[in-house]
Amino acid sequence: MKQAAYNIMPATENILKTLGEQIKLARLRRNLTAELVAERAGISRSSLWKVESGNPAVAMGIYAAVLHALNNMDKDLLLVAKDDEMGRRLQDLELITRKRATRRFR
Repeated sequence: MKQAAYNIMPATENILKTLGEQIKLARLRRNLTAELVAERAGISRSSLWKVESGNPAVAMGIYAAVLHALNNMDKDLLLVAKDDEMGRRLQDLELITRKRATRRFR
């Protein structure tokens, strides 16, 4: 079967591999078997192996299900892009600044 091609930058690929390693270490620290985590997440063992290897073809929902199976670690996904410092700077550059102060009514 033909593998799908993904245009992923090397740095992003490294991030996915690191994420997969961290998920695997979290599972091992909790002394959970791959079979148990896969069952809790509702996926196959091979899908869990793909997650733990950082495969870019795995859907984000599967990553979330695996994190949830590791004792509700899916809440950490809320931290992604929480403080978008660069986005805020770009937004601030495009804000309209007033030429004069607003009129005060007495």
